Amino acid sequence: MKYCAFLRGVNMKGTNMKMADVCQVFKDAGVTDVTSVLASGNIVFSSEKGAEQLKQLLEESMSAYFSYEAFLFIRSEEEVGLLQANIPFETDAGFHVYAFVGIEGVEKILMDEFSNATQGPGEEAEIVNSVFYWRVPKGNTLDSSFGKVLGKKNLKDKMTSRNINTFEKILKKMG
Repeated sequence: MKYCAFLRGVNMKGTNMKMADVCQVFKDAGVTDVTSVLASGNIVFSSEKGAEQLKQLLEESMSAYFSYEAFLFIRSEEEVGLLQANIPFETDAGFHVYAFVGIEGVEKILMDEFSNATQGPGEEAEIVNSVFYWRVPKGNTLDSSFGKVLGKKNLKDKMTSRNINTFEKILKKMG
């Protein structure tokens, strides 16, 4: 089965790694057809193992090799396709749209945080099929009230986010 691992916090805040090294760690862990998409920690691979088993194996392998606490989230090719197909917002050149990949129930936590944050003009959030999507004006991602919430330590093992354009690139690599 084809999967994508979404690593959290890669090449940010001092956690720097070469994607070639990450791919090698995955290969050494026993998965096949390994390739990276962008430098933000998106690793496409094949395995007969289930997602939960892969999550534990790959987090342990990454933590041991890179000497950091690794958090990653595994999605099948079908799940990545649904992430891309269910985007609830119209394309608008003035906005970024992000989808969040994480543990079960994280979308509700994120919606609560979003509801408690101050929204800027045009900023929106929606949950579709247990996936949290966020639309934010370009240039405001990190400065928005909700954007600042995303760096909270209590969320680091629960989710990661990607711009929706990343999912399109991942699906091309998977296909």
